[in-house]
Amino acid sequence: MPNLPKVPLESWISEGVNWLTTHLSGLFNLMQRSGQSIMDGLTNGLTAIPMPLMIAGLTVIAILTTPKKYGFPLFTLIGLALIANQNLWSDLMSTVTLVIMASVISLVIGIPLGIITAKSPKTAAIVKPILDFMQTMPGFVYLIPAVAFFGIGVVPGVFASIIFALPPMVRMTDLGIRQVPVALVEAADSFGSTTWQKLIKLELPNARNTILAGANQTIMLALSMVVTASMIGAPGLGRGVLSAVQRADVGSGFVNGLGLVILAIIIDRFTQKLNTKPGQKVATRPWRRWAILATALIMIGGGVVNAVTSQKSSGQKVNLGYVSWDSEVASTNVLAESLRQHGYDVTMTPLDNAVLWQSLANGQVDASVSAWLPYTHKALYDRYKNDISLLGPNLHGAKTGFVVPDYMKVNSIADLTNEANKTVTGIEPGAGEMITAQKTLDSYSNLKGWNLLSASSGAMATALDKAYKTKQDIVVTGWSPHWMFSKYKLKYLQDPKGTMGKNESINTITRKDLKKDNPKFEKVMDRFNWTKEDMESVMLDIQNGAKPKQAATKWLKSHQKLADSWYK
Repeated sequence: MPNLPKVPLESWISEGVNWLTTHLSGLFNLMQRSGQSIMDGLTNGLTAIPMPLMIAGLTVIAILTTPKKYGFPLFTLIGLALIANQNLWSDLMSTVTLVIMASVISLVIGIPLGIITAKSPKTAAIVKPILDFMQTMPGFVYLIPAVAFFGIGVVPGVFASIIFALPPMVRMTDLGIRQVPVALVEAADSFGSTTWQKLIKLELPNARNTILAGANQTIMLALSMVVTASMIGAPGLGRGVLSAVQRADVGSGFVNGLGLVILAIIIDRFTQKLNTKPGQKVATRPWRRWAILATALIMIGGGVVNAVTSQKSSGQKVNLGYVSWDSEVASTNVLAESLRQHGYDVTMTPLDNAVLWQSLANGQVDASVSAWLPYTHKALYDRYKNDISLLGPNLHGAKTGFVVPDYMKVNSIADLTNEANKTVTGIEPGAGEMITAQKTLDSYSNLKGWNLLSASSGAMATALDKAYKTKQDIVVTGWSPHWMFSKYKLKYLQDPKGTMGKNESINTITRKDLKKDNPKFEKVMDRFNWTKEDMESVMLDIQNGAKPKQAATKWLKSHQKLADSWYK
């Protein structure tokens, strides 16, 4: 139907979200603050329980709920000990907080809604299509309104998780109520039972196992959203998985993913024990129930004692935002370790590039040292320049462009014909460099028919490594400083039209009111600076297997005079 105008659905949705954000900002801010306080308290409470005590306690509970079977208790003990051994315990507790909150809210909403849906055909006709929409819409889409409403952090992560995990709870509750035998319902009616009595004493007990199966599915779906939620700043194991994907770090990705698998199995086995056959009870002997209660109280008591006796950090809290590009991982870790050495309590929050700028404008992130100007991030700077503060360059001589191995004979973008299967291997689709790369493809007539392949910085580096080893053609969106120029013999293609931009600098940006709120920290951010060689040395150490924190500490030890100058 070529003559029909396009329905402006995209603008309607955008305008609707903007209207809600503008007119309900007070409500969203209240929900964000209260939700953040509750979840911080839950995370702090879980973290306060001594790690050995929690591992031992959960193992004991697994033994008490699994009489004469030792597979699950042994898995619980070994699995949690392995997570602790990999220094992922804090991330595990953050993940548990997200899953608990998303699951509890989904249960509170889902069970009553499922009951109403089962009782009212009109409600079912309205609710079921909405549930279909919620289940089939990609989970990533929910991140957009979540950030618009609540900013970044665990609260928008929980919001997105609830939308994704709620439908099974509603559907299974509805199914369980509908499957109650009609004869039993009629018998209850004949004895004069009220609607409330039938629900509490007949329908819910008979639907119990179906409802619990829905609860199990809801918890598993909430857990599956952990990695997705980490894209908008939600802490936990998902953040490690996402960072590993962006850097193509197979080892780190596997370890963090294994932690999620262990947690999922433990939660699944514990929740399945509630779903028993009719007449069957868990831990029927009274001493088992008392022992489970005593174990839980001991863990809680241990957490209370630890929270009271432990000394809290007295340093100023600051939040550094960054994108998980190799260059920004290096600079942010160096700055963070330096700040910690000077008594600051530093939080590092990895974010998508566009979300990072938005978070600075909203004041949810204090500062970032990863603004490539005046070309790469020009569009983002133009959009948010009135809501942030630009402190100036922290590194000069940065550059972006099309990069190829030196064994390729082509030397200019204008000379490209059919090399590398007419494909430019790029990074994250939201990166500023991808915008200029697409502009370059559109500007050069010889690049007609070429494709820009979106991936991640890690995937790009992996593709380059593979092509370099086999001497195959490859064109990538590259930038310097970057460790790949130290590891491989590479060259920038000349850019006669200047569409990829000329030499630029990496700049420090902060939230608008940082100077007023924390002038001392703002001055440190303003004085932070180093060179391309400094950054590349840290990046290369990380690429060679060092943890970012270790590489940063190593650099600081050998450049102490420069680091100290940031605080004078």
